[in-house]
Amino acid sequence: MNWKGVMPAITTGFNADHSVDHGFLAEHCRWLLDNGCRGVVTLGSLGEGSTLALEEKQQIVRTVVQAISGRGPVVASISALTTSEAVAMAKAATDLGCDGLMVLPPYVYLGDWREMKTHVAAVFEATPLSCMLYNNPVAYGTDFLPEHIEELAAEHENFEAVKESSTDARRVSAIRALLDRRLEISVGVDDAVLEAIGVGATGWIAGLANALPRESVELFNCGVEGDSNKAFDLYRWFLPLLRMDTVPKFVQLIKLLQVEVGMGNARVRPPRLELTGKELEQTRKTIHDSLRSRPQLAGGSTLQNRK
Repeated sequence: MNWKGVMPAITTGFNADHSVDHGFLAEHCRWLLDNGCRGVVTLGSLGEGSTLALEEKQQIVRTVVQAISGRGPVVASISALTTSEAVAMAKAATDLGCDGLMVLPPYVYLGDWREMKTHVAAVFEATPLSCMLYNNPVAYGTDFLPEHIEELAAEHENFEAVKESSTDARRVSAIRALLDRRLEISVGVDDAVLEAIGVGATGWIAGLANALPRESVELFNCGVEGDSNKAFDLYRWFLPLLRMDTVPKFVQLIKLLQVEVGMGNARVRPPRLELTGKELEQTRKTIHDSLRSRPQLAGGSTLQNRK
């Protein structure tokens, strides 16, 4: 599988009763590809995967695979409390037609390296699909060091990519130093994308792309192509929004931005709650200020109102 380019970690749209809105999910995926994204990553943290039952996850994967219909890769995020559930979801995603898996450490239990290695190895071995390891010590408390990643790469041929979200761009260069081009490396922190590209990242598992896919793709391409002036002009405009991806209520914030561009609603599943009061007011101000100065990109943007 080709892990390069911009692939949004998609949000999960909900109906008023908090059931999954499969119609919107399909529409959103097609719209993201229409606006330049290479593929999508589903069931991740931004997709509120921890609130979804196993059957719901499988239904979401089925909807996304059918909506994308071969136009780009579909990646399923594999996260669970137990190794057995993670393996079951990996097998289901394979059977449902996914192109790759993004593998997380287990939720809640913060094991040592031997335990974490055994967990992710079990998922790698459960499927022939190309696998990405998701390293996010800030959110999950488990840190896959470059040396750990090197060890896994030596033992698992289908381990082909890393989503590096430690917030330290030096990790990208450290992995490159150990493994050269053995693995593709994607940045997973939206407000560090240019820094990560500068030291060797070739992909971006993006959050704000859910609402601003064309701007995200343009920013990434400018960074990869070395058009630094254009990249930093766009980056300066984008940063107040990109930083929404790095705080605890990132799901609520990104869904609010989707509302403002006419692509989604603000509903989240408990324990998350929608923003209210001053927090909502300040968020809307930040979004409105940014959208008023939204850059005009070649090709325009295809937006649909679905509020």
